[in-house]
Amino acid sequence: MDATFLPLNESHLDGVLAMMAQLYAHGVGEFNAVRARRATQRLLAEPEFGRVWMIVAGARPVGYLALVLGYSLEFGGRFGLLDELFVEEPWRGLGLGRQALEFAAGECRARQWSALRLEVARKNERAQALYRSAGFASQNRDLMTWWM
Repeated sequence: MDATFLPLNESHLDGVLAMMAQLYAHGVGEFNAVRARRATQRLLAEPEFGRVWMIVAGARPVGYLALVLGYSLEFGGRFGLLDELFVEEPWRGLGLGRQALEFAAGECRARQWSALRLEVARKNERAQALYRSAGFASQNRDLMTWWM
């Protein structure tokens, strides 16, 4: 199954927010629709910080990915953070996730970003297997957050 990646625009925002709610329902964190809408709209207005794309298959949106700019001295500057990747359940296992990873990597290369990072839940073994098979490696570190 081939995927198409369409840049998100305001007219498709509600559909992507509904998918975000599904992603967060699987233990990603607490979904705050107001915060998610505001952050996504800001990203639409400031594409130099990244973009959101809808994953389209079978002529319909079946997922989305958000790729944002990170900066690290360790990586020598700019890198891509695959902030969110979601494919609806009936469309999983058809190669769309792998295509999304390849698409994100291509976007990083086009921007001359040095690396592509992501985070994945320790209990999400299916996603970990996909990421490892695509070339991601664990750095044996824990991601920690201090909310401001």
